[in-house]
Amino acid sequence: MRGLAGKRVLVSGGSSGIGAATARRFLQEGSRVVIGGLDPGEVDRTVAELAPLGEVSGLAGDVSSETGVDRLVGGAVAALGGLDVLVNNAGTAWREPFLDITAEHWDKIISVNLRGMFLVAQAVARRLVAQGGGGVILNMSSTNGIGGEADYAHYNASKGGVLLLTRTMAVELGRHGIRVNALCPGYIRTPLNSAIAAGLGEEFVSAYEREHIPLGRAGLAEEVAAGYAFLASDDAAFVHGTELVIDGGQLAVM
Repeated sequence: MRGLAGKRVLVSGGSSGIGAATARRFLQEGSRVVIGGLDPGEVDRTVAELAPLGEVSGLAGDVSSETGVDRLVGGAVAALGGLDVLVNNAGTAWREPFLDITAEHWDKIISVNLRGMFLVAQAVARRLVAQGGGGVILNMSSTNGIGGEADYAHYNASKGGVLLLTRTMAVELGRHGIRVNALCPGYIRTPLNSAIAAGLGEEFVSAYEREHIPLGRAGLAEEVAAGYAFLASDDAAFVHGTELVIDGGQLAVM
């Protein structure tokens, strides 16, 4: 991708799954990367795996905490000497019927997927505005933010919120030269989705892929990482305030 070499990139939720694949892709493009993650051990292992590819470091922290976000963003700025790109990727999910969702579970999903998205985006945007020269913020939404799926009311609501947060940020930050977009992956093979699928059985997963995804398979983390790289690159210089769907045709199914 054009324009990614030397860019200073923070990937929240970068220690596994899509985030780790995205950190790898940016390193391959010649960017300098800091990854964030909740589990310090996982962060350290991922940094060690990625280190042969280029300049990468990691920080552990909770994105739903203002203190954790300050540490993450401040640490990334210190390590890289500033920021150019935020891949706002941290999130969580689990399957739970609407009638069984507790207020505690609702708050947990919203605190990570929406509050955390806001806190990290705002902290980075403030840095980018102070730096001058623009930048890129990419928020992780989902096809679940576009259409409802049973047993994920809290997750769906959080991801729908991310889309409107993204559009509003784009309206306000565009004048500062900061491009803001969202990604909406469909069903992607990640450790998080594999843990959910384990409770449903392999036949359920195979049937879902066959019946709900026109390409007949789940997506790969690397395919979402390519979307992040495109949106951060100069090739997407006029892409702003919208979402890129990466779902194998899943939303096209009636």
